[in-house]
Amino acid sequence: MTVLDKPEIGDRDLNLADLLGALKPAGDLPLVFHYDGNTVRSGYHVTEVKAGQFSGLDCGANPEAWSEIFVQLWDVEEAGRTHLSAGKFAAIVRKVSDHVQLDQSARLTFEVSDGVRPMALYCAGAPVLKDGSMHVSLEPRPASCKPRDRWLAETASAQACCGPGEAPSGGCCG
Repeated sequence: MTVLDKPEIGDRDLNLADLLGALKPAGDLPLVFHYDGNTVRSGYHVTEVKAGQFSGLDCGANPEAWSEIFVQLWDVEEAGRTHLSAGKFAAIVRKVSDHVQLDQSARLTFEVSDGVRPMALYCAGAPVLKDGSMHVSLEPRPASCKPRDRWLAETASAQACCGPGEAPSGGCCG
């Protein structure tokens, strides 16, 4: 199993450039998505690709602004259809980008439904080459408290530059 992952992705969300870059060498390989313990069926459709610009206030009254791209997958079975190839998926996104400005660095969210259950939101893991197919794991997108997330990141950063029992002084331990 080969993971096509960039070290700089780390814990952040996969963006469109990351996904397309990882899929580029896969060309004709089937692109298989996994969510909620299920494999998206071979007849799946990419029913929408849309871009949004968002702004608001978080729960700490801090202004927030971000770009997000939504890829909607309809998880259906259709006779005679196979999983889209990585190249076909990329071609669909390129076609959309001919008509809609897609920020390649935007947060990427997948909307998935089988047409019966309500649509659910997922973030994508790095594509993995396995058994002659590209596999992308979709994990539920959880709610978060941005001020708390920033505080946790700052705390982790301070602890990373200090030894055990040392307290940060200024930007790091001195």
